[in-house]
Amino acid sequence: MVRLGINPGLPSARGLSTLCPVNLPNAITLSRLLLTALFIAGTAWGGTTGHWVALVSFVVAAVSDFLDGWLARRMGLVTPMGKLLDPLADKVLVCSAYVYLSAEGLCPVWITVMILAREFLVTGLRQIAMEAGQVIAAEGLGKWKTGMQLCFCITCLCGYAFGPLESENFFVRLIRYLSDPQGWLTPWSMWIALVLTVLSGLAYLKASWSLLRMK
Repeated sequence: MVRLGINPGLPSARGLSTLCPVNLPNAITLSRLLLTALFIAGTAWGGTTGHWVALVSFVVAAVSDFLDGWLARRMGLVTPMGKLLDPLADKVLVCSAYVYLSAEGLCPVWITVMILAREFLVTGLRQIAMEAGQVIAAEGLGKWKTGMQLCFCITCLCGYAFGPLESENFFVRLIRYLSDPQGWLTPWSMWIALVLTVLSGLAYLKASWSLLRMK
C-alpha cells in the first residue's frame, strides 16, 4: 500500500544520530554500496573465484538491506541521510545484478528495462512530492517486490557458483537443483518479481496522481 501524506520536514534524530549522521545503520547502508562495487568486480572477474565473490558479496548486501532499516527503527537512529542512502543503495545493488544477468542471458532485457523504469518512475514521483511538501510512503508491496528480486538474483548467482561443483553433498545438490535455470525457482521468482514491480509502480503512480494533475 502506498500513501500520500504531508511532509513534516526533516525528522529529528535521537541519540547518537544527532551527533553523527553516519551511525551504525547508516554505516551498514554505506557498506552495501561497497559490497555492490565488490559484486560488480566479481562479475567482471569471472571464473569460479569471481562467481563466488559476486555471490557472497551480493548475499551479504541483501542481508544488510533488511538489517540497517531494522536497526535504525530499533535504536531510534532514523536520519535524513539514512532515508536518502537506503533506497539508493537498494536500487544500485538490484539494478546492477539485473543488468549483469541480462548480459549473461538469464533475464530478458525488456524485464531489466521494466525494473529500471520503475525505479526511475518512483524516484521522479518522490521528487515531485517533496517539492510539493508531501511524502509518498510505501508499505508491504515494495518490500515483497524487493524480496522477490533478491530471490531471483541470488538463485541465478548460486547457479554460477555451485554449478561447477561436483560434490555429492546433499546441500550442494539441493542448491544446484534450486538454482537450475531450467528448473522452477528461477523462472517463477523472475516473473513474480516482475509482476510485483509493475504493481508497486502503479501503486506509486496512483498515490501521486493528484500531484501530477496540479497546475
